[in-house]
Amino acid sequence: MDAQSRGRAEEIDPADQWVINPRTGHYELRLGDSTAQQKQQRASVSAPRRSTPAAPTAPSPAVPKPRRGDGPPGRRPGRSRKGGGAGGGRRKKALMITGGSLAFLLVAGSVGAYLYYEHLNGNLTVTDTTGAGTGGFKKDQAINILVIGTDKRSGAGNEGYGDAESVGHADTTILFHVAKDRSNATALSIPRDLITDIPSCPTKQPDGTTKDVRGTKNTRFNNSLGQEGRDAGCTMRTVKDLTGIEVDNFMMVDFNAVKNLSTAVGGVPVCLDKAVDDRDSKLKLSAGEHRLAGEEALAFVRTRHSFGNESDLDRIKTQQAFLSSMMREMKSKETLSSPKKFFSLAEAATKSLTVDRGLGSIDKLTDLATELKDIDLKNVTFTTLPVQDNPAEKVKATVVLDRGRADPLLQMIRGDVSLTEVEKKEKADQQAADAEAKAKQDALLQGTRAPAADVRVDVYNGGGPKGAASTTLNWLQNSKGVTRSSNLGNAPAKVGATQLEFAPNQADQARALADMLGLPATALKAGTTDAAARTPMKLTLGPDFTGPGTPPAAPAPQEVPKDLQRVEADKAVCVK
Repeated sequence: MDAQSRGRAEEIDPADQWVINPRTGHYELRLGDSTAQQKQQRASVSAPRRSTPAAPTAPSPAVPKPRRGDGPPGRRPGRSRKGGGAGGGRRKKALMITGGSLAFLLVAGSVGAYLYYEHLNGNLTVTDTTGAGTGGFKKDQAINILVIGTDKRSGAGNEGYGDAESVGHADTTILFHVAKDRSNATALSIPRDLITDIPSCPTKQPDGTTKDVRGTKNTRFNNSLGQEGRDAGCTMRTVKDLTGIEVDNFMMVDFNAVKNLSTAVGGVPVCLDKAVDDRDSKLKLSAGEHRLAGEEALAFVRTRHSFGNESDLDRIKTQQAFLSSMMREMKSKETLSSPKKFFSLAEAATKSLTVDRGLGSIDKLTDLATELKDIDLKNVTFTTLPVQDNPAEKVKATVVLDRGRADPLLQMIRGDVSLTEVEKKEKADQQAADAEAKAKQDALLQGTRAPAADVRVDVYNGGGPKGAASTTLNWLQNSKGVTRSSNLGNAPAKVGATQLEFAPNQADQARALADMLGLPATALKAGTTDAAARTPMKLTLGPDFTGPGTPPAAPAPQEVPKDLQRVEADKAVCVK
């Protein structure tokens, strides 16, 4: 590049580059052996000094953090790239870094990025959830992240909010489910005033010991955090018991998160169907469109007396509309292309976050962001766990789960079924493909059955109840005479539903086993290559497994339940 700047690009091969020296472990600029290049090298030694442009101070998120031995040899700022220096050793070093201005800038940028990376890591607060959840999301599985907003009054300017004596509750809780194929996501809000059971949970103490916090029956869901020393791991366990969905990780934010993030994106657009003047939250806005940031944004998501019937359920709708709008702002070109907004957003997000160890670094958060980045907002749906007024109360202050409406919704989430309306043509094509696949699978059940003594099968637990594989093995061997069966423990990966994998020449064994277990045709997965004589089939028990000999639970419904409250993330709505 130096040669090009002097109009002599033909004298230096553009392929010249910094390469690692195996003897030293360091990078050096290797030039070709041409006479022109040798002249260039000699000229670089004898040329007078000239200053090097100063390295930029703003770090770039695109530059990876440096590793030991990475990059070309470093130099002190202000040192001439052509300076000969005194002594043969210095001259040799000068020769090695000829044309190294760009390399210096890259190194300086890498150091800056590394320091900024460490700074962001230091912003995060990490909590040990003592065994709650799966230990972390996996790239080849559905992802379930619990987002908790606490009403703790920590942080400057928050003294006037929330309960002055409270250590914080699970004030706003959203279970964010991402489909295994990353095509869609569902954000399920859990009402804070829902009456439920909170299980006992171990919590890590400041001195490093673990304390078991006793469970509580028939209490508000928001007591799953903070009260009696409960941590976010207790909220994760409560959500699992309530929904049947195991949480991978959690993120917890406080009042400052709303103020700082809304400011970092340049304000969040909202629409009001009517004017608002709420003395409690201090929200005063005219009807129509507004862009809210800081204290105004916090007041908007906290107000309970401005919209709907002034209940927490209507506040949830307001929060969902606000979060949808914030997501649109974060994904907008204006935010992503603005360095100022980008760095402000990174700073605000990390300062506001408390996470479990599975998300306890910028690397891990980046991995999660990579999994989520391609989801189209039109396929992200906010909804609320269906509830009804608590029949035990005369004055309605709490709610209880509405099982009739909640169970189908939870089945859809567990079954990775999107709540987003699918275009008619796409839906018709999928239904035709499903019908064709089912017809092929039904045909597999037509034919002979092998004797139980000839059935060979390995049993795995791929997301079924604890001990399902051993229970099934005992039942097969002792009740059905399938003596050539083995329990191989946990499957390498979880499955969405129970499945039996077999080779074409094992079809008679598969039919016999399907009859015993009550497996539907959709559970049969036929291979294309015959197996060796003593090769076993593979039975993987999924979350639909209810017990040996009992047909698996019905598949998740494909239609969105009627009257289900929804907010679609790609659409702006006016809050009423």
